[in-house]
Amino acid sequence: MYNNKISIEHSKYLKKIKKRKRTILTTQIAIFVLGLILWEVVAKLNWIDTFLTSYPSQIWELFLEYTKNGNLFYHVGISVLETIAGFLAGTILGIIIAIGLWWSDFWAKVLDPYLVVLNSLPKTALAPIIIIWVGAGYSGIIVTAITISIVVTIMNMFVSFISVDEDKIKLLQTFGATKYQILKKVILPYSIPTMISTLKVNIGLSWVGVIVGEFLVSKAGIGYLIVYGGQVFKLDLVMMSVFILALISALMYKVIAILEEKIIK
Repeated sequence: MYNNKISIEHSKYLKKIKKRKRTILTTQIAIFVLGLILWEVVAKLNWIDTFLTSYPSQIWELFLEYTKNGNLFYHVGISVLETIAGFLAGTILGIIIAIGLWWSDFWAKVLDPYLVVLNSLPKTALAPIIIIWVGAGYSGIIVTAITISIVVTIMNMFVSFISVDEDKIKLLQTFGATKYQILKKVILPYSIPTMISTLKVNIGLSWVGVIVGEFLVSKAGIGYLIVYGGQVFKLDLVMMSVFILALISALMYKVIAILEEKIIK
């Protein structure tokens, strides 16, 4: 009887949580839709300068035009591929270097001030130099994305590695575990939440690197569309590109969030 009562209460609690999530999602969508409607209305009433701000229906028409002629998929595809390449390379390299620093306390202490300096530098300001070194084109843009995300990955993961409970490590060492076994059995599993959080951060950082790189040298991509639209004063193209960028970034973030939920469970 007691167990049945618990299960019923738990079921009610779960329903309450789901209802709250639906309410939050509905409110978020409602705010977005109301914002678009308000934007459209004030534009039609000429309360704002549509030459500078454009408006939703005009942006939608341009979106349909670019979708029909295939230009949109071409530009979006290039930016997405560049971002994924920079995101994966920056994250993987950052984790590998963080493991190396955890493995060697000597090199961790030697490289610590350099990491602090690199983290404090405005990487976007260094993008022109990086592109000159690596070369204009896709390689320069991808390397720019990597340089922006890799230092953050190294620092986050290294801090997570060294914050593992020392007693657990000593326990494994007592049983004769090697450093590789400690890394595999304790360090990496403990650091999974930090790794997921770093992935979420790196999505945005990779997009920053790609867009900055496309601003400078690209002849295609979302960043190119934004620059081109600004140069010819076609602000609806700029706004459309920004909306698409925000949507893709949100989708990539959602994928990581789903991955996090599955891993944590």
